[in-house]
Amino acid sequence: MSDTPARLLKLLSLLQTPREWPGGELAERLDVSPRTIRRDVDRLRELGYPVEASRGSVGGYRLVAGAAMPPLLLDDEEAVAIAVGLRAGAGHAIEGVDEASVRALAKLEQVLPSRLRHRVSALQNATVPLTRGDGATIDPRTLTTLASAATGRERLRFAYRSGDGTRTKRQVEPYRLVSTGQRWYLVAYDLGREDWRTFRVDRVGEPYATGARFAPRPLPVEGAGSDGNDAGSGDAAKYLSRSMRRMKPELCLDVWFGAPAEFVAARLPAHLGAPEPDAEGGCRLRTSCTDSLEWVALRLALVDCEFSAQGPPELVEYLEGLGARLTRAARSRRPADPGQGSDAEQRSDAEQRSDAEQGSDPEQGSDPEQGSDPEQG
Repeated sequence: MSDTPARLLKLLSLLQTPREWPGGELAERLDVSPRTIRRDVDRLRELGYPVEASRGSVGGYRLVAGAAMPPLLLDDEEAVAIAVGLRAGAGHAIEGVDEASVRALAKLEQVLPSRLRHRVSALQNATVPLTRGDGATIDPRTLTTLASAATGRERLRFAYRSGDGTRTKRQVEPYRLVSTGQRWYLVAYDLGREDWRTFRVDRVGEPYATGARFAPRPLPVEGAGSDGNDAGSGDAAKYLSRSMRRMKPELCLDVWFGAPAEFVAARLPAHLGAPEPDAEGGCRLRTSCTDSLEWVALRLALVDCEFSAQGPPELVEYLEGLGARLTRAARSRRPADPGQGSDAEQRSDAEQRSDAEQGSDPEQGSDPEQGSDPEQG
């Protein structure tokens, strides 16, 4: 193989296989001399790929972990698998990997061949994720379009549906995408309103980049940066938090849980913070949020342990009303059908038929009931 760039790519592809390659085998595969293999390995090292060589009569080479992440070569199946995984991580706002998933997905789909992009979309459309339902599912293509436009400083057009159902057309200069763990938001300058706005991405439809470039405007947050670094992303998060606080009343939560802090923290959304353990084996959560009262009450109940809400008063009052409704629901019974008799009579008849057909052993009793899995309920 006389084409040096092509030979280097082929050599790199072989070395990415997790094994040690003897120099002679590499030379045979690439149809070059062992000396050429040594020179090519040196070139890869200069490019930042940590290739380790073993000594001996049959010297070998393998790619090892280095101080920095080098570029990787992917075959078709690997590229499809990674793209599908990134779409899953980005589209469902998975805490901890959501923003990184969008950035990586935008880079990958920019160079993904059309035939592979079609395979990724077909696989994505043919699968249905089972999610907890406390965050909106978003088409990953929408996220990558918004992320690419924000990175490339390119104006966007899209249809937007507001909370009351009003539909409008918007043209914006995208600044940052921000994930709250439940939803994605776009922070952008709205050219029609001549002001900054935040948009829920699950309400954005048919986004497309216009091709018109723009110079980034300073975000109206103290200490904001517009040079594309991480500080700008942090400023966008602060701006979104302030916007949400202006739109929604803030709840100052004070809740005691009758379970260890680790147990409770694993079952609460991360944005609510971590509870503090107490001396009695329980823990206490003191935090502020702008979530709805109904949503907070539901998430507290889903922790699946005893808890006591100390504040705010409106949360205590709502929990009292909710508890009363649930108690009435558990105690209520539908009127029995006169033609069918009571539940007790029906159970008695069924038991008698079963005993007559199979016989019953009073010494064995019945199997204990299986406990229900709270994650599956």
